[in-house]
Amino acid sequence: MMRALKGVRHLHTGTMKQAVSELSIPVPWGEIRGKVWGPDHGHPVLCLHGWADNCGTFNTFIPLLPKECRYVAMDLAGHGQSSHRRPGVFYSFPSYVMDVRRVIDAMQWNKFSIIGHSMGGNIAGLNEMPKVMRQGMDEMLQFEKKTEEKTRVYTYAKAVERLLAANPSLSVQSVRMLLERGLVQVEGGVVFSRDFRINLKNIVRISLEQSLEMQSRIQASVLVILAESGFEKIFAEPDQKKFTSALLQGYRDRNHTVVTVPGNHHVHLNNPEVVAPLVSDFLQTKVLSQLARLKNEQTSKL
Repeated sequence: MMRALKGVRHLHTGTMKQAVSELSIPVPWGEIRGKVWGPDHGHPVLCLHGWADNCGTFNTFIPLLPKECRYVAMDLAGHGQSSHRRPGVFYSFPSYVMDVRRVIDAMQWNKFSIIGHSMGGNIAGLNEMPKVMRQGMDEMLQFEKKTEEKTRVYTYAKAVERLLAANPSLSVQSVRMLLERGLVQVEGGVVFSRDFRINLKNIVRISLEQSLEMQSRIQASVLVILAESGFEKIFAEPDQKKFTSALLQGYRDRNHTVVTVPGNHHVHLNNPEVVAPLVSDFLQTKVLSQLARLKNEQTSKL
């Protein structure tokens, strides 16, 4: 069965008695490597090593476990013989969980057990993800299997239509402004310049308590401008409204400025004259005037 799995290379390097083989699974930035013990049709067990270790951490441990199981120990990205992430990319727990999902997908496992050591145990605990995080990972896996969206060529008019359909809060003029930097000329037309992965659901989430804690540490002056037909209209779920209401009240309680203006989510682009006076006044009174005062104080000390 293992030899038939698409994208999985099963490289036998051990003796028949040891029944150990090397595993290689292609990923967008290279490959995830690992080792496999046990029979092809044994109960699947995923083994996750600790921070700065690699799957060799299980070399003496797995041979002592039940022989009827199929043990797959992966080198996490950046560890062992697995490829390093591309420059500028964080090594985060959600990313490790995503790598686990890629391995599971390649192995075609539906149900399996997990053995995790140290950091591997923490990663294993994150496999029971909230719905929104699981959805984001599913979307990424599906995106990596598709190619047509990444290379689809449009006429300029069709590109305008598409952006208008995707962002109904934009005016035609605003769409054309965004497309000045949002399109790349190619043979036969234009393609969107953005990475379409930004459309996938964000899997990095923090709690309301964490948000309020970070908000409490803001020392600079803050101006919050809300559009009457903006996110308050979009966030219709009670939990979402509770989240935004608590954050806005937090700003008010700390004497920050919260104002509402007519318009939608792109009011700053569609109707900048509505927003610009508020921002200008804020910059003048809270920023520029204070800088001027500090400069005068420094000059008087000379």
